[in-house]
Amino acid sequence: MTVNQRIVLASRPAGEATVDNFRLESVEVPALADGQVLVRNHHLSLDPYMRMRMNDAKSYAAPQAIGEPMVGGTVGEVVESRHAGYAVGDTIVGMGGWQQYTVVNAAVPGAMRKVDASVIPLSAYLGAVGMPGVTAWVGLIHLIEPKAGETIVVDAASGAVGSAVGQLAKSRGCRAVGLAGGADKCAYVIEELGFDACIDYKQHRDFASLAAALDVAAPNGVDGLFENVGGLILNVVLSRMNAFGRVALCGMISGYDGPAMPITEPRLLLTQRLKLQGFIVSEHMSLWPGALKELGGLVATGQLKYRESVAMGIAAAPEAFLGLLKGKNFGKQLVKLI
Repeated sequence: MTVNQRIVLASRPAGEATVDNFRLESVEVPALADGQVLVRNHHLSLDPYMRMRMNDAKSYAAPQAIGEPMVGGTVGEVVESRHAGYAVGDTIVGMGGWQQYTVVNAAVPGAMRKVDASVIPLSAYLGAVGMPGVTAWVGLIHLIEPKAGETIVVDAASGAVGSAVGQLAKSRGCRAVGLAGGADKCAYVIEELGFDACIDYKQHRDFASLAAALDVAAPNGVDGLFENVGGLILNVVLSRMNAFGRVALCGMISGYDGPAMPITEPRLLLTQRLKLQGFIVSEHMSLWPGALKELGGLVATGQLKYRESVAMGIAAAPEAFLGLLKGKNFGKQLVKLI
């Protein structure tokens, strides 16, 4: 029997998540039934939403089950198949979880899909040409609806989602302003990704300082905000939004692992006639084909740039995940499993 190593949720966090909330297990891979496929996962995606699912709280998705492998996106290769639509050697993307092997009921719609790794690197299907890239595309194109000449702001700008937002905004004739943590990340955002400006939020820890920096980076105000962080950054950018500005609320990572900071001036939503909409990309599946077509073309031709932080081995996943929550990653955070 094949042995599968996996990371399960051992306990729910009491406040900040720690490595003690996870457990590494070794289990035997069961024999396949008809219609099932065995996938050896090559890369595992780590994403901020996973922290919310560790809590037993009302949300858009069911809480992560105790004692079960952590939920997560994966790319890998079919190593055994009892489904006519999949052959050994097919490369696929799916939700294989934090484990080396996944048994997939291939007949279930959306359980996994084949991808071509001959032109686009397999790992990119977890980043720029995967859920993060589609998240950027849906939030920017479908919700913010950028117009040439407008100023678009995105925080966590060097990350998997934020980096795509800024590049897509630039391709549509907008001024792209990012926020990122550290001079090296801001240099990358401007020099490699082509943003017009980037603010190192670590150098601006209070409202007045961050607002002054934003006034320099966005002298004509802000028309669209792609929000990943929340807290102080959200409050500052809202104070600089132009009338009829649009906010795509994708994440609020600043409050995932501790107390959340409220919106301090909600009246701005009224006085500036702002549109603020939270969204979950999996609820916009009808938009995925168009998004993936554009993103895939841009990555294949080198027009959409991305960066990856890679941890090695399944046992490294918890530490890498906790680092992600604190902004230690640079670009898309992956775990390489093979």
